Amino acid sequence: MQDPRSVVRRFNREVIEQGNPAAFRTLMAEDFVNHSAPPGAPQGPEGMWHTFEHVLRPAISGLTVTIEDQLVEGDKVTTRKTIAGTLSGPLMGVAATNGPIRIDVIDIVRVRDGRYAEHWGLNSLPAVLAQLRAGAA
Repeated sequence: MQDPRSVVRRFNREVIEQGNPAAFRTLMAEDFVNHSAPPGAPQGPEGMWHTFEHVLRPAISGLTVTIEDQLVEGDKVTTRKTIAGTLSGPLMGVAATNGPIRIDVIDIVRVRDGRYAEHWGLNSLPAVLAQLRAGAA
């Protein structure tokens, strides 16, 4: 049995940082559910891929994920992490600043058979975007 913590670490490195579609397909269960998907967005794997590959990665150059803490209980992994880089492209209506951006995230992922089965999460992206908008005004 694969350690759930290593599955989550691999996902953060290979999928979020590197944008590796083969790793994404390997690490996502077909019946995956993202309980934190925005209203109206797909809750399945395609919604997660879209967020990373069409929203975050194009806007943030040099994107890194730093895992600050991880706790494992049964099949659930709770991760506190930071997504950071340079805002070099537009992000959800905010123009590129070519300055640093940092998004704090807390995720809970249920891992089943070495794959992401469910996700819940909170992040500071709305506050970061509001701050960027206020600074641009």
